[in-house]
Amino acid sequence: MNRQADTLPAPGNTLQAEKASFLKQPKAVWATALAAVFAFMGIGLVDPILPAIATNLDASPSEVSLLFTSYFLVTALAMLVTGFVSSRIGGKKTLLIGLAIIVVFSSLSGLSGSVGELVGFRAGWGLGNALFVATALAVIVGVASGGAGIAIILYEAALGLGISLGPLLGALLGGWQWRAPFFGTAVLMAAAFIALLALLPKTPLPERKVRLRDPLLALGHKGLRTTAASGLFYNYGFFTILAFTPFILGMDAYGIGAVFFGWGVAVAVFSVFVAPVLQRRFGAVKVLTGTLFVLLLDLAGLGLAAGHSVPAVVVLVIAAGALLGINNTVYTELAMGVSDSPRPVASSGYNFVRWMGGALAPFLAAQLGEHFGPQVPFYAGAVAMGIAILVAFSGRKYLTAHEPHLV
Repeated sequence: MNRQADTLPAPGNTLQAEKASFLKQPKAVWATALAAVFAFMGIGLVDPILPAIATNLDASPSEVSLLFTSYFLVTALAMLVTGFVSSRIGGKKTLLIGLAIIVVFSSLSGLSGSVGELVGFRAGWGLGNALFVATALAVIVGVASGGAGIAIILYEAALGLGISLGPLLGALLGGWQWRAPFFGTAVLMAAAFIALLALLPKTPLPERKVRLRDPLLALGHKGLRTTAASGLFYNYGFFTILAFTPFILGMDAYGIGAVFFGWGVAVAVFSVFVAPVLQRRFGAVKVLTGTLFVLLLDLAGLGLAAGHSVPAVVVLVIAAGALLGINNTVYTELAMGVSDSPRPVASSGYNFVRWMGGALAPFLAAQLGEHFGPQVPFYAGAVAMGIAILVAFSGRKYLTAHEPHLV
């Protein structure tokens, strides 16, 4: 134990090295990260146009919420096969196939004539998203300089930037025509396809091929299972805010886009700059449970403000972005390092469970809102945060045992 401590670099030297290595990355890393930004833009892209889609396609909020549910349900299920595919054809080919699928289905989404068609095309989009997102993290970790911690921060930066720019693009294009954001995404993903084709070198195949059952077997590890289970309830609250709030703001596409742009900027800034500092000071588990508790209070506040004060809702949504940014980074680092499974396998198992929260929340929140009032979905999200805290706290010994390797 003392020997290990003697070999660790001084904190100041570590911080300087991390700052230098964060910016000094191969072109392939920046190309993959940029493509990830475009991919994550697809998550929040539809937020500003949800009311317009409901109006133009004569659909209820719960029907429109299925745009998220189909997308995330397919994403979650496909996570179980991404490692199987990428370990046989390589990371680069898997990324390119994922991007190509997104181009096709985002284009088809723009041509939809009914909400049913749009929900189906978003499901196809979710398949491409799974192939790309799960593989992108593994590729960035594999080719980035500075170690896995730097790679994960780069990935989370791409996630935050994509989540913030998605609503902005959706608003700018959707304010003109609700179909336009889908075609805009297709163009961006086609550009990302060309960039990766040119800049990303052929990625070597792993020594051991991933079996279909490996992600589920990885969840047998108590630390990873705790992280994934807590992440499921966390994501429920996350996507309650993302998918349901547009219906209670009473704004046009530009207004909704501005609110969620601010929310996404908070996600990006706090995931990249604040989360690492908090983790070094307090440890991953304390940061996780603490921010989950504050997020519980934020969701309860949204419940109190819903239907009464739009300015309060706006402030609480943007504040939630800061908390979500911190937790995104902490959850990802725990999932990638808490077990002894290979990172791509651990990531697939973790993402399979946690994206189920993203699949359930939009539809259930809309149903609760339609039948019991706009406050209830947020109270349900607060309850989900409470369960996420209990799960993380009950399994804390499996998480803290690995903290020295994560922070």
